[in-house]
Amino acid sequence: MTPAAGAAGGASVLCLRFHRADGAPLSADTHAGLLALLGALTPVVQPLPPDGALADVRGALRYFGRDAADLAAVIRVRALALYGAECAIGAAGNPMLATMAARAAGPGRTLLVPDEPAAVREFLAARPVVALAGVGRGAARVLCSYGLDTVGRVAAAPPATLRRILGPRAGREVHERAHGIDRTPVLPGAAARSLAAERPFGRDELDPVRHRRALLSLAEELGARLRAGDQVCRALSLTVRCADRTTLTRTRVLPEPTAHSAALTATAYAVHAALGLQRARVRALSLRAEELTPADRAARQLTFDPEDEKARRLEAVTDRIRARFGPGAIARGSLAA
Repeated sequence: MTPAAGAAGGASVLCLRFHRADGAPLSADTHAGLLALLGALTPVVQPLPPDGALADVRGALRYFGRDAADLAAVIRVRALALYGAECAIGAAGNPMLATMAARAAGPGRTLLVPDEPAAVREFLAARPVVALAGVGRGAARVLCSYGLDTVGRVAAAPPATLRRILGPRAGREVHERAHGIDRTPVLPGAAARSLAAERPFGRDELDPVRHRRALLSLAEELGARLRAGDQVCRALSLTVRCADRTTLTRTRVLPEPTAHSAALTATAYAVHAALGLQRARVRALSLRAEELTPADRAARQLTFDPEDEKARRLEAVTDRIRARFGPGAIARGSLAA
């Protein structure tokens, strides 16, 4: 696929990722304004906090007599003129493909995936299997051990083989997604399924110790917010904004759903270390807890580790103190210093 300027080939879902043209973080008010901008074109808009949205534009295509590429161009001009925000836009026939296209699109570009089997196969074929929605690192490792390391190879594998490798339900879902099938609807006004926090630096920061301290603070904040809402997350995304305005984002699926600050911190540290930012001048770090679910629906693996149990008890006590006296009532010594 190439960034398109022509017919949208039946694309009816847009995935939009917004960012400010000056490199500053997108505020909640700006994000809300951008969602309202989309709402003027279609009522079927699903927020993707902190900086994105899904929009089902089938009705808008008929009403305005335009294709998805034209609507994307209108949105881009209005977002920049009204909010100083640029956007990467993916357009496709379903939310999964549109989201993947938005990730592949460059800033200020639209990437169209025509809603045709041959075009979908071409778009998906060479992508790593971990790029498929619902395929975490564990499942990807298993598939790669069988030589199924790209979406194209997974699509070519017999469905029975995938069911045998991943289990009946997961095998069926991965087979469908490898063929570009996604039955998930765009849910207008859906509750946020992620929580995000950001730490900007007062200057372009080179010191990895300060990076780790910011990550610790972010993980502590997200953990406390998740526990206060009786929620857990299944994945964690780290975004690094650099001095040259480039943005690096990496997502890691957690071993189990959690709101435990220590587990979030360890994952954040691991993702940060994997980026290899030894000499990077970092302007801001943000952490996003994704795929939120109620805590009472998540299973927790027992560790029989007394240190882990002690940390969880201390965490519960800390949460009660903060709930009574405010979020600044107690903090880690390394953060209070």
